[in-house]
Amino acid sequence: MRLEFLENGPIRLEGKRFRIRMGEREEVLERPRVFLCRCGGSVNKPFCDGTHKRIGFQAPGGVLEVED
Repeated sequence: MRLEFLENGPIRLEGKRFRIRMGEREEVLERPRVFLCRCGGSVNKPFCDGTHKRIGFQAPGGVLEVED
């Protein structure tokens, strides 16, 4: 799996299947990439809704790769 922290933006996860749990809520997504909120402003948490652009979120970019 690959996590890319987009400069001034969300976290992009690349993989095949994602299981996301938030409290009692759980979603299983089968898609090649998912964008997660990093600014804390999304109304669709944990997913990015583009709020970071409107609020001027700033953070450095980076990459984390996890090998199986």
